Amino acid sequence: MSPFEITMLACFGLSWPLSVMKSLKTRSTAGKSILFMTAILIGYIAGILHKIFYSPDFVILIYIFNLIMVSIDVTLYWVHYSREQKAKKTVG
Repeated sequence: MSPFEITMLACFGLSWPLSVMKSLKTRSTAGKSILFMTAILIGYIAGILHKIFYSPDFVILIYIFNLIMVSIDVTLYWVHYSREQKAKKTVG
């Protein structure tokens, strides 16, 4: 366990609930990057696998929390993207 790893994960972890709240409030994909969020998901999965195979400790819980938050944000992105595409077809 590294205090630097915990600090990094906690700092990133604070931003994801805020991003989810923004997605819920705006119901828009504006300002979101699915490529960025997918890269972050892959990073958290890699971190979890590292913790499982090489360095098991409680920090895995922070990785899992962050993974869940980003997964929720990705899900909201696709829900809103689908709605936006349907609205474009209706208008266009």
